[in-house]
Amino acid sequence: MIPHVHSGSDFAVEALSNALGRPIAEQDVLGDLVVAYSALEDDLADDDPRAWMLDDWWEHLDEPTAMFPWAGGPGGIQEPVFHVSVRLHPNDRQLTPSEWSQIAHRLADATGIAPVDDTQACRWVALQAQRGRLDLIANLIRLDGRWAHHHSLHQSLAAECRGVESDLGLVPARPTLYRTYIAHHPAHHGEMPDPSATQSPPSVAAQLANLMCQLADEKTEPIASVRGLVEQAAHCLDDLPHSYGPAAGHRLELIARRLHDIQQDLEATAADLPGAKQRAPVASPPSAALQRSHRRNL
Repeated sequence: MIPHVHSGSDFAVEALSNALGRPIAEQDVLGDLVVAYSALEDDLADDDPRAWMLDDWWEHLDEPTAMFPWAGGPGGIQEPVFHVSVRLHPNDRQLTPSEWSQIAHRLADATGIAPVDDTQACRWVALQAQRGRLDLIANLIRLDGRWAHHHSLHQSLAAECRGVESDLGLVPARPTLYRTYIAHHPAHHGEMPDPSATQSPPSVAAQLANLMCQLADEKTEPIASVRGLVEQAAHCLDDLPHSYGPAAGHRLELIARRLHDIQQDLEATAADLPGAKQRAPVASPPSAALQRSHRRNL
């Protein structure tokens, strides 16, 4: 599980849009995408935040900034909205909503956003809106007007992610970069369709759509494999006790995000092709036996 701390912002709307992976509208309702959130104050105790619209959420998260406009962060930090996301390994199993909620609460505690039994902690929400990813968004200004901060944020996040991997039986991000992907069997792709052959244009388009979906597949295909290796390398570099490590790790994280964007672009392009609905399903995930074989090879 790879953590990523996003750049801070003045308002929650930017972080919410990033977490959803799409532009947002005020009247959007997050519903079951909300897997956890901070304890509500007395005047909101009877509310169900899962029924809130997006403008309710960003107003709720931004309110401490208006309540305590003089609050200043450590080291002169001025952006009160904190956003951290964690991404699972491509070969991890699908987690249940309660497991995502458990991870969110553990991250909120580890980052100092909402320590256990702290009634004046920060307001936060955790979304599971993108496959294999959890986003936690908070306002760093606590309800008592103080600014929450953590002196060893990245180290604490890394340690908590390792603990979550162990407790939930997830694929570990360390210590061996090549431990999982070398065990993959090469994927078989169909031949490129020949437009000059006696095939209808929708048939050719459907075959190409299927090919692009295979390339973008999260479980078995090459782009996901490369992205996984880049993410693992980024995590290892981030832990190095040298000045060059975190900087290089951050660059690799950005590369991994671009690869993920490429996967999404391929899927979107495939969906827009004529005859896309006729294409065959994308490659299926590895079998349980193959995943167990991967883990034995760690």
